[in-house]
Amino acid sequence: MESQIKQIQEDLEIIKNRNKKVEQNKAWETSFFRKISIIVITYIVASLVMYFIGVPNFLLNALIPTIGFFLSTLSFSFLKNWWIEKFAK
Repeated sequence: MESQIKQIQEDLEIIKNRNKKVEQNKAWETSFFRKISIIVITYIVASLVMYFIGVPNFLLNALIPTIGFFLSTLSFSFLKNWWIEKFAK
C-alpha cells in the first residue's frame, strides 16, 4: 500500500510539472511580447528582402506583410472561437 501511494504521488508530481510547462507555453503563445517580437522580425526581414531585390520604397512596402501578420493575430481568436463551436464538440 505504501508503494502505491508513493507511485501515485510521483505520478501526480509528473502531471503537475507537465501542466506547468503547458501553461507556460500557452502564456508564451498568447503573449503581447511574442506578437511584437514577430512583428519587428517580420518588418526587418521583409525590409532586407525588398532592399536586396530592388523594391522602391522598401521600408514602406515592408509594412504590408507586417500589418498582415498583425491583422492575423487579431482575427485568429474570432476564428478559433468559431471553429471550436462548429467542429470541436
